Amino acid sequence: MSGTGVKVVQLFASLSLLIALHEFGHFFFARLFKTRVEKFYLFFDFLFPFSGVLNFALFKKKKGDTEYGIGWFPLGGYVKIAGMVDESMDKEQMAQPPQPWEYRSKKPYQRLFIMLGGIIVNVIVAILIYIAVFSIYGEEYLRTANAKYGIAVDSLGRSIGLRDGDMIKSVDGKPVERFERIPMAMIYSKDQTGTIELVRDGKDVVVNIPRGTVGKMIKMQKGGFIAPAIPMVADSVDNKSIAARANIHVGDSIVAINGKPAGFRNEFEEQKVANYGKPVIISFMRNHVLDSVAVTIPKDSAFGILPDYKKYLKSDTIHYGPIGAIGKGFSFTFEQFGNYLAQFKLMFGSKEIKAHESVGGLISFGKIFPSEFDMRQFLMLTAFISIILAFMNLLPIPGLDGGYVIFLLWEMITGKQVSEKVMERATTVGLVLLLTLMVYANGMDIFRLFKH
Repeated sequence: MSGTGVKVVQLFASLSLLIALHEFGHFFFARLFKTRVEKFYLFFDFLFPFSGVLNFALFKKKKGDTEYGIGWFPLGGYVKIAGMVDESMDKEQMAQPPQPWEYRSKKPYQRLFIMLGGIIVNVIVAILIYIAVFSIYGEEYLRTANAKYGIAVDSLGRSIGLRDGDMIKSVDGKPVERFERIPMAMIYSKDQTGTIELVRDGKDVVVNIPRGTVGKMIKMQKGGFIAPAIPMVADSVDNKSIAARANIHVGDSIVAINGKPAGFRNEFEEQKVANYGKPVIISFMRNHVLDSVAVTIPKDSAFGILPDYKKYLKSDTIHYGPIGAIGKGFSFTFEQFGNYLAQFKLMFGSKEIKAHESVGGLISFGKIFPSEFDMRQFLMLTAFISIILAFMNLLPIPGLDGGYVIFLLWEMITGKQVSEKVMERATTVGLVLLLTLMVYANGMDIFRLFKH
């Protein structure tokens, strides 16, 4: 399976699991308060948000009062709770007198729990996944000081004055202990135009973050525009690869491609991509002797030499016992929730970041998954997406859980229930808004693909 295929499978598995669990949260509290649930669907069995258009399911089975199924429209899911104005827009049912088993007959606090059920479960799922990951794998991270070959940068990094091999010390005068936190430190720097303090060729250097850099990072989805530099040494060679056919041996160290530096993996990849399908001269060191070989690398092909990452990057691992893992799982979940909230605020409060450039759909979600399956990464990303789903559903938009929560809080404070007619109109507007945002976000993803 290709790298893209691996990403797609991971995205589909992660979202399907989280959507089903989110809907189970609503289902659980509805049943807890003896409210009838008529449908429980992963994906929509209609053309969302038009409940009467293209109604069919890929699978469905009735058990008790509930029909369980898998819809054909794979952008969400839903539970149809009796006596509730929702995406099903069942006006016929709402025109009948309220029944004891219906949502509208329940006490306000019970309806509040039913509406918050999905969000509560998403948060719990994130906590449980993080507890499991920290229990099994511990917490692994790279100290910035342990990136002994410095940083590897792409074109965006070079445009702001960073260079391959720079050793970063701090951002805005504050040391960044963990390497992966450097981009976020830049994003949260003073007015997003702070300074990066580093060591270059043994000398202290200060690089000013130019105005517009953070916006470019967000627009180009370049959170990983810097990485630890890895030397292009053949710690292992794939026997069926281009490198093997070019007689590259274990221990050889790539120096250049067509005379241009390629001693680090990022440099090599850039030169390789720039010369796809063209004959090139690869220079390398073998036993302290410079040699070279002529090869042609087909487009989208791997060269076939693999580094031993642990040999060049010494990571630290914090191991947790059962109690420590539980505490870390809780604290890390709310830390991630806070980070996402801070990023959300930046979209609307920063001069550097334009909201429309930060919006992404399924393709953006898919890109965050690695092209090779790694269980730890998959679990960590699934937990983070669960946090995003909880946050987004909490937004006070009619049609989302947060919209219903606002109406319920109004009722609990004032003692006056919002009329069903107002709820219907608000839900219709909210669903149209959600559809528009969904089309726009995924359209922006497609636009970026063609643009690049």
